[in-house]
Amino acid sequence: MIKVYKIKVADKVYEVEVESISEKEGTIQTPKSTAPAAAEAPVKVGEGTKVEAPMQGLIVDVSVKVGSVVKAGDVLVVLEAMKMENAIVAPVAGTVNLITVSKGDTVDGGTVLVTIA
Repeated sequence: MIKVYKIKVADKVYEVEVESISEKEGTIQTPKSTAPAAAEAPVKVGEGTKVEAPMQGLIVDVSVKVGSVVKAGDVLVVLEAMKMENAIVAPVAGTVNLITVSKGDTVDGGTVLVTIA
């Protein structure tokens, strides 16, 4: 279960989401979500799987080139949002056939970054 809290630091209010977890036999188990978040789910189309930006941010690195063979989980792009770097990974294995962003680009959430065939 995710709870939302507001935290005030030096007269600035931050809203954070905290997921409850349980610890069992020294390992942390989190509840399984029933469906992936819409922004994180890859979009499949006739020409492959489109990987979209989960949030607005700045592209600080493009780790692949057109023609690169990737496995699920390989880093495609690094997106900086709210002063944190977020690795955008391949949701499926395949070959990169389109890259729509470059280092230094600012993108909105939902922008197609890479297409994997």
